[in-house]
Amino acid sequence: MKEKIVRHSFVFGLLLACIFQFSLYSQATTLSNELLAWGFKRGENHEQAILDTKSENVIKKYNGISLGNKEKANIYLTFDCGYEGGYTESILNVLEKYDVKATFFITGHYLNSASDLVKKMIEDGHIVGNHTVNHKCLPNISDDEIENEIMKLHNSLYEKFGYEMKFFRPPKGEFSERVIKQVQDLNYITVMWSSAYDDWDDSKQGRVEYGKKKVLDNLHNGCVLLLHSTSKDNAQILEEVIIEARNMGYEFKSLNEFEK
Repeated sequence: MKEKIVRHSFVFGLLLACIFQFSLYSQATTLSNELLAWGFKRGENHEQAILDTKSENVIKKYNGISLGNKEKANIYLTFDCGYEGGYTESILNVLEKYDVKATFFITGHYLNSASDLVKKMIEDGHIVGNHTVNHKCLPNISDDEIENEIMKLHNSLYEKFGYEMKFFRPPKGEFSERVIKQVQDLNYITVMWSSAYDDWDDSKQGRVEYGKKKVLDNLHNGCVLLLHSTSKDNAQILEEVIIEARNMGYEFKSLNEFEK
């Protein structure tokens, strides 16, 4: 009798372990890897942007950031830094002059080629965010590769400057539920945006008035503003944008102060 009880207990325990493992497997395999491309529709008269519902639901599900409190006239200024175009120092000087704290999402190339500027970002009190090592489309690569893209940059920056990154932006605004869940599991907060313009295109520089109008006309409460540090136009308009935005009643806030 005792032998049967022991045998039955062993079988029951094995069954529970199998059920638990199957549950974990099922949970992992139910995460969609459908490629989502971030998008939004600009609001009118400084109303908040209308975000793509499907994409926004994924970001919200995993506690990401894309649009702040609609009752608060806050702007969260962010820059994507894939490479150094020669304008970031000017941008940093303007931010220092007006005491605005921004977030700079850097790649591995940027860290390796412009580490002096990254050091200044940190020393000036800005946030340095993770934009992956190689700027790949993350839904197209494996979980292990995603982790390497994020954590290799994380560890490199920590080794250089003792700085722990915690905010993440997916390259090209492309992601999937699988990707964003893994980002959260790596203790990162995904940050998207609610305002941007085609400033990333090197062939479309020299449009200072256009750029300034695009930015100022589309400011709204809780605005997460995406600009690219590679843009000569952005370096030229930033001071006026800050002054005009404040005249309009907006306040620049750090992502560390984000209000939903």
